[in-house]
Amino acid sequence: MFRPTIGITMGDPAGIGPEVIVKALNKVELHSLCRPVVLGASSVIRRAGGKRFSIIDCAKVDLRRICPGKVSGEAGRAAGEAIRVATQMALDGQLDAVVTAPVCKQSLHLGGHPYPGQTEFLAHLTETKRFAMMLVAGDLRVVLVTTHLPLSQVCKAISKARVRDIIQLAHSSLTEHFGIRRPKVGVCALNPHAGDGGIFGDEEKKTIAPAILEASRQGILAQGPFPADTLFAPHMRGMFDVIVAMYHDQGLIPIKMGGFGSAVNITLGLPIIRTSPDHGTAFEIAGKGKANPDSMIRAVRMAVKLADTGGKRAA
Repeated sequence: MFRPTIGITMGDPAGIGPEVIVKALNKVELHSLCRPVVLGASSVIRRAGGKRFSIIDCAKVDLRRICPGKVSGEAGRAAGEAIRVATQMALDGQLDAVVTAPVCKQSLHLGGHPYPGQTEFLAHLTETKRFAMMLVAGDLRVVLVTTHLPLSQVCKAISKARVRDIIQLAHSSLTEHFGIRRPKVGVCALNPHAGDGGIFGDEEKKTIAPAILEASRQGILAQGPFPADTLFAPHMRGMFDVIVAMYHDQGLIPIKMGGFGSAVNITLGLPIIRTSPDHGTAFEIAGKGKANPDSMIRAVRMAVKLADTGGKRAA
């Protein structure tokens, strides 16, 4: 049986990342599926109780300066270094996939890594231009056209080429990794009521619909744009295999309503496999032993699945 080597970055040492990693890897089932390797500061992982797995000590931190639940540049530097080392190891073939624990974006910035999120950081490290975030919660799959942007910048970031590329990435991911031969892609509108003929905006006519048409001419079963407030219900009834959402909250609110704590984030388009839990650093409970590892467990299991289907060569 193929047991891939999965690198797990520790995330922000002031958050719940180390705790959920230790709790997840205390489950015997994960060790039967893969060879887990945790990357980060060994002092942080040991403090969280880690004993039963390998640790690559690649981020030095002074534990006296890391306060649970507090933003700091030192925590951001350590988290960023773990991501950098794990990415390089995956590119070199030493890891079959990477699972990233959550980071605090403010700490990451203070630590010298000025990216909107880990997705963009990974794209930079792998020199990837065409990438997307997919969230999976059971049968609900959502791919985002834009990710960590102020709402005021979303309209400018949505182009025909970008929407078409995301539809293509969603299609290829489902065919290559999820075994769906002809996936049906539902595409959200940007404006209320899909613009209502241009009354509430013309992005649907000028940008989104032409992108769907181009994808359809390539043989992709893409439909839309549909009003976002009605599209997710048909998806749940099996009409679509994946939804393409225009912006962060449009896609993530349905995901988290339906499966908070159980969803998995997958980055499409990278030359490596990357998954992560669907939650953040949860500073409010960091260091209190209350964190739930379920999403981390699911992220590791998804990484194993993608590695087993050759996902690192695709999307």
